[in-house]
Amino acid sequence: MAAAFVGGAALGAAFGEGFAVLHDTVKDVVSKARMFKPILKRLGSTLNHLAPMVGEITQLGEQLDLRKVETENLIKNMKKGEKLVRKCLKMRWWNYCFKVYYSSKLEELDKEIVRFCQVDLQVHSTRNGLRTLVNVNLILKKVDSVVDRKGVPCTVRDPPDFTVGLDMPMKELKTLLLKEEVQLLLLTAPGGCGKTTLVQMLCQDDQIRGMFEDNVLFVNVSKTPNVKVIVQKLLNDNDMQPNFQIQSDEDAIDQLSQLLNHLSPNPILLILDDVWLGSESLPEMFKFNLPNYKILVTSRTAFPRFKFTYHLKPLDDVDAMTLFRHSASLHDGSSYVPAEEDVKKIVRGCGGFPLVIKVIGGSLCGQHAVVWHSRLMKWSDGQFYFSSDTELLAHLQKSLEFSDDKVIIKECFMDLGSFPEDQRISAAALIDMWAELYELDEDGIQAIANLQELTIRNLASLVMARKDASEVKSYYNEDFVTQHDILRELAMHQSSQESVGQRPRLIINISGNNLPKWWTEQKQQLINARLLSISTDELFSSSWCNIQGSKVEVLVLNFHSKTYNLPEFVEKMDKLKVLIINNYGFFLSKICNFQLLGSLPNLKRIRLEKVSISSLRKTLVPLKSLKKISLFMCNIGKAFENCTIQVSDAFSNLTEINIDYCNDLEELPIGLCDIVHLKKISITNCHKLYALPEEIGKLVNLEVLRLRSCTDLSELPDSIRSLHKLSILDISDCLSIMKLPKHIGELCNLKELNMKGCLRLRTQFPESIMDLEQLKLVVCDEERARLWEPIKEFLTELKVEVAEKDINLNWLPK
Repeated sequence: MAAAFVGGAALGAAFGEGFAVLHDTVKDVVSKARMFKPILKRLGSTLNHLAPMVGEITQLGEQLDLRKVETENLIKNMKKGEKLVRKCLKMRWWNYCFKVYYSSKLEELDKEIVRFCQVDLQVHSTRNGLRTLVNVNLILKKVDSVVDRKGVPCTVRDPPDFTVGLDMPMKELKTLLLKEEVQLLLLTAPGGCGKTTLVQMLCQDDQIRGMFEDNVLFVNVSKTPNVKVIVQKLLNDNDMQPNFQIQSDEDAIDQLSQLLNHLSPNPILLILDDVWLGSESLPEMFKFNLPNYKILVTSRTAFPRFKFTYHLKPLDDVDAMTLFRHSASLHDGSSYVPAEEDVKKIVRGCGGFPLVIKVIGGSLCGQHAVVWHSRLMKWSDGQFYFSSDTELLAHLQKSLEFSDDKVIIKECFMDLGSFPEDQRISAAALIDMWAELYELDEDGIQAIANLQELTIRNLASLVMARKDASEVKSYYNEDFVTQHDILRELAMHQSSQESVGQRPRLIINISGNNLPKWWTEQKQQLINARLLSISTDELFSSSWCNIQGSKVEVLVLNFHSKTYNLPEFVEKMDKLKVLIINNYGFFLSKICNFQLLGSLPNLKRIRLEKVSISSLRKTLVPLKSLKKISLFMCNIGKAFENCTIQVSDAFSNLTEINIDYCNDLEELPIGLCDIVHLKKISITNCHKLYALPEEIGKLVNLEVLRLRSCTDLSELPDSIRSLHKLSILDISDCLSIMKLPKHIGELCNLKELNMKGCLRLRTQFPESIMDLEQLKLVVCDEERARLWEPIKEFLTELKVEVAEKDINLNWLPK
């Protein structure tokens, strides 16, 4: 140990010295090497943020010694980086190839330094006592802020991979924005013209990034803006939380002033995206007399009150044709290629609107000639410019034509309107909905295929986390869907063609306490909808009117409040199968009237987001039909202790439970181990979970146990040897696990084991691992893969897959 400490101390000193030399060199060169100024500024920003904690990292002697090879490689690369930075001074402007090469190397070095600090602190936090852990977590939060705040802020999404016709508008917009006299600038164009995409490109521009660095603040305003919510978003994104809940617009503006003064005197760019007619006074509230502070507003309306305005024009014919060909995949050789004049006729009908071009092109992608000719006959209306959103929707409606075998895709598209504007839609929630509405498979494969089809048609965007082989067909908790607000309006428009009482899908959006007139006029509003979605905002406080929803199978409730009363009419929804409760506010919500669910004989699936489960303890009722429950960002605590009834009685037929980002979960409630029908348990990103009960061995029907990114979980109980039906075990990124259970070989049906990121798992595996004759796939990193090499000689059908390195912040405490 003493030798290791000496070696680690030497490595620590070398690491500190290499960091300091690189840091000083970057500070010296950044103002002189004009060609590389943006990348050197970003590298310098990283080093500036990490510098205060480098001294602490160099003290982690033993851990640096354990990662000797990686530490030595980083020291070498920092020395190379220092020489590379010096070379930047000598580079001439015409050497473009060398500029690209040097820039990419500097980017790699930037990422390597951050990744090293992340992993090193992860290991350290799991090897030491509580006092040290507290200190390390403080450093982790600093590293977290470096990663999240580097370059483009996490709230600004990347622009699409393929864009046309926006290079010149981007240059013109940037030139206007950077004029000294411009503090407030309006970017305006009709919906679907590419305003947000243009802003995303602007945020990626080297000159903008070089000037504003980390101080680009982006917030989506949407149709019903709330100053308190907007400011709270900005505070969250900049790690500045007030000690009280913002109660008024005056409080909000005061908090925003403090945030901006904190960021000043450095240049600040505030982007207010999607400001609607009627909210044009909102940007004025965000104006402050600060140097180098600018506000960029996007809107479909050209507000006359704005002195400086940039009008984004539709695409010209050439760019429109290029985008259409790309969207319809006319270049890949696998699609039918119509006559040039026919293509031009379709493109002219799109009016140069990128959104319309992409959606209609996507609807024709891969279609047979007969489909093209059929659509051409219907769309032969020539030039068509849109004077209103209504006309735009009418034209987009033409793209919603699906063959008989894909008509369900259209239904899935319309279901996306059940969720609020500008919010990510959980793929797992959609899987639950569609499994019951359309009898799709339980594992979600068909649902994901439908979302991919919608993505191909440009009707939505499915964002999937990178997956290892064992996850491709089974794990979608980290995947989500986004949708342009015009497309959401199209989905709701399509869903509202029938009268309210006859719609198969009823979507209700309530602003304040303004219930729809049709709802308040009748005491007993009868509806035939199978899907009912009700969204309320933070101002909603009135009591519910009655609805007779005897045919409702899926109920989606979206809200923004700290207390939420389940509508009493839920009690009469005898056919209800899926209940999704989404709290989009900033604080956990207490759910009242939960006992109403006890009368529902067919309720199979419940998903709760950002809900205090403890508030349900006194109202827990038997849910005999419940098969699956999902808890996302909920507060669990001791919720399942001292309940009115035993958990096993309340969920006696439960087969699946998902717990994700529930940060106060320290122990899996013992009562869950009495639910003998459980087949799947997924506990992910619960960083305080430190133990599983021995009673878990009683779950003899368990087939999947997923414990990924539970960083404090130190071991698996020996009793898991009794889980003879277990086929998938996922302990990826469980940083504290040091060894596998002695009798793991008794898991006679285990087929897949994911153990990537188990950094402390360094010892030889127990002998019983040779008995895992059904084991077909192990996912791990290179170090763990070496431990499997001798075992593969005995388990001849075993495949060991080395996972790619991934900069992933899921392990960070939230």
